[in-house]
This record gives sequence, C-alpha cells and structure tokens, in this order.
Amino acid sequence: MNGAMEFLLWTKGPMFQIALGIFAVGMLARLFEILLLGRATNHAEARAGEWLPGLRTVFTRTIPDPGTFRRAPFDVLVGWIWHLGFIIVLLLSVPHVELVAGVFGVSWPTLPNPVIDLLTAITLAGLVAALLHRLLHPVKRRISIPQDYLVWALTFAVVLTGYLAYHRLVDPYPLALGMHILSAELLLICLPFTKLTHIFTTVFARWYNGAAFGRKGVRS
Repeated sequence: MNGAMEFLLWTKGPMFQIALGIFAVGMLARLFEILLLGRATNHAEARAGEWLPGLRTVFTRTIPDPGTFRRAPFDVLVGWIWHLGFIIVLLLSVPHVELVAGVFGVSWPTLPNPVIDLLTAITLAGLVAALLHRLLHPVKRRISIPQDYLVWALTFAVVLTGYLAYHRLVDPYPLALGMHILSAELLLICLPFTKLTHIFTTVFARWYNGAAFGRKGVRS
C-alpha cells in the first residue's frame, strides 16, 4: 500500500509538473513553427470577406459530407462515436467536474454514473473497432506508422484506467488512480509531437482554409 501511495503522489506531483512542462514547451514550439511558416501576401483584390466564410467552414467541415460518408462509412461513424464518447466522459463525469471545481472553483452539471459507464463502454468498443479496422484494412495497415498505434494505446489507456479507478476494480485503489493519472500525463506529453495536436489546430486550420476560399469568393 505504501508503494502504491508513493506512486500516486509521484504522479500527482513531480510527474505532473514534468508532463505539464513538456506539453507547454512542445505547444509553444508548434506555435512558433506555424507562425514561421507565415502567410504569403495576397495581392489579388478580395471578392468577399474572410471571417464569416472561415467560421462557416469550421462548422460545415465538422459534419461529414454525404460523399465522404459513402466512401468511408465505417471511419465516419466509428470516429464520431468514440470521439463524442471520449469528450462527454471527459467533460461531464463527476470526478472530472469535481477536479475542475477543486482547482478553479467552477463546476457544471454532470451526467449520472450509469450513463457515463455506458458511454465509456461505447468509447472503448469504438476504439477497439477502429484498431481492428486499421489492422485488417490493407491500405490503412500499410500507411500506418508507429505513432498511430502509440496514440491509440494512450487514448485507450486513459479511458480504461479511468473506468477501473472510478469503480475501484484494481487493488489497491491508489495504484489504479495513479495509473489513470500517469496515462493522462503520457498523453499530454505526446500531444504536441503527434497527430494529437489536431485537438488544438483543427479549428484554426479549417478557419484558415475557409477564409482563403472566402476571399476568392468561393465557398469552401
């Protein structure tokens, strides 16, 4: 028990500081990288504005178009399922809201535990289905790189360990909670250096594309 408690304290203390530091430095490096790319001066006369077309593209690209769904129904459906499940569990489960309330003094309504459990199970099932599809689909398997499997493993670990810790299915409990915290910290560390960066860049990239097309008078 003492070893498990020491492990938990380590994940809450030194390891959290390390993870937060690497995340902050990594995201700053990503930001500078994007800014250094610059934006070429457009000397053509603007045919329309940029802000509204950009915002419209942010929303329209969020919903898959019928053509994309017909070409890859599995990717669209399963991707939506586990992404939504992950976000809802992250934002509306009791422990997470209580954590935010304890740190920032802000809280919001949560979902009942049975609903969170169901969404967690659906999310885990969606992640397993996505992995199997990647492994069994010849094209996806060929273009996949180690990073893809690392991101999947960390995401799956965060969800699974959270469920195990909340329901105290691992003994001792400090070990289960420490595993959940550590998996989240590893995800945080990898975020700036992997495809997980899309969590922060997707909205800006979609706005930029929409704004560029909007300036030309073309709908993205």
